[in-house]
Amino acid sequence: MGDPAGIGPEITARAWAALHTGDITFFLIGDLELARQQAAKLDLPEPVAISNPAQARQVMPSALPVFPMSLPAPVQAGTPDAANAPLVITSIEKAAQLVMSGHASALVTNPIAKSVLYEAGFAHPGHTEFLGELAKQSPVWSTPHGPIMMLCGGGLRVALVTVHIPLRNVADALSSDNIIQAAQVLHHALKRDFGLENPRLALCGLNPHAGENGAMGEEELKVINPAAAALRDQGIAITNAQPADALFREDARAGYDAVLALYHDQGLIPVKTLDFHGGINATLGLPFIRVSPDHGTGFAIAGQGIARPDSLIAALHEAASMSAHRHVHDGA
Repeated sequence: MGDPAGIGPEITARAWAALHTGDITFFLIGDLELARQQAAKLDLPEPVAISNPAQARQVMPSALPVFPMSLPAPVQAGTPDAANAPLVITSIEKAAQLVMSGHASALVTNPIAKSVLYEAGFAHPGHTEFLGELAKQSPVWSTPHGPIMMLCGGGLRVALVTVHIPLRNVADALSSDNIIQAAQVLHHALKRDFGLENPRLALCGLNPHAGENGAMGEEELKVINPAAAALRDQGIAITNAQPADALFREDARAGYDAVLALYHDQGLIPVKTLDFHGGINATLGLPFIRVSPDHGTGFAIAGQGIARPDSLIAALHEAASMSAHRHVHDGA
């Protein structure tokens, strides 16, 4: 459900309105009364409680199916309450259990407010890292392991080697090993979950001009390009470090299927520039499929009836597509 004081309730209701007559079936893990209040505001049918995921198919055409979890504190749109944080965390845990047990084919997460969850003892930098920890409970883990964050939008797929760390720490955090791991996860996911038989990867440099042969930094020569060479020895098609300022232009995009960026903003700025409202975030290398909207909780506009569901709708479509590709790939 994400943070209940954010735009999650609204975009979920709007996503149901857009998708309920189509091929995608989804259900909300969250507060039933809050879902009903949101539906009433949008003049939509009253959401219906379900007791197990199998009931969602019958409910979906006429109402939003809700696997109910009752929030302990009233919700005021735009004003998060740490009293509700434990249930937000529990909803993520429940969703992970359902996908790991095979009762659902994919997990789509509404945005959370990490600062609010920290007050409830949340010990992870974000959704991605928490789901990586929960995934350890799965008896079947994909190989190679993640989690690796990948953003999709505007015709781009961009995965990240480092994610939620200060910029000043990025160079020290990079190693040939973590570049190799991220590229292996990305390559495997593109084949298994995106249906690409021979994925082509482009690798960003860290420094201006990709270091210009050591004149502007040695990370490319000592860390990044050796990792790329090792990956090519494994049969993975990946470039050496490329200047990131030219890698995302339209004609360059024809030469690769995905980019491996080295830090958060290097990868997210191009995607959000090309498709701010429709971009999505997929977590790769987990034993289950997880996708989310590529935006935050939107507290500033929550409750105003103006939140756009584009990214959540795109995330639901991507989750369904990834699930279908995985079933074909695995022969399931």
